[in-house]
Amino acid sequence: MASRRRRSKSLAAQSIALGFAVPQVIAHRIARMGDPKEMHLMGSEKVLAAAEAWNAMAAQAILENQKLALAAMQAFWFPWMRRSSPSRQLSDAALSILGKGMAPVSRRAVANAKRLGRPKRRRG
Repeated sequence: MASRRRRSKSLAAQSIALGFAVPQVIAHRIARMGDPKEMHLMGSEKVLAAAEAWNAMAAQAILENQKLALAAMQAFWFPWMRRSSPSRQLSDAALSILGKGMAPVSRRAVANAKRLGRPKRRRG
């Protein structure tokens, strides 16, 4: 139960951080629309974050499927053992997969908000 609560809090914390970072990043990037370097960086970051999120979610889905299969086998072979309900197991699996997918997106958005919020250095 504690790990479920911790995971949902972590997911909530990521969502809140993402909610604060995204408007800041959008505002800074709109202000820098004429900077082709920033636009290229934005596009490549989005593609990389999406790929990283999908890979993390796919790996976590494989792990969660293995856990669910093990739980089904244990229920068949050891019916007298007490275990959590299937709906709880599916809910935990969904939270884990979602958390793994949100992590790279949230991490990059927060990093971009920090980077874009700093004053631009002048060369010369």
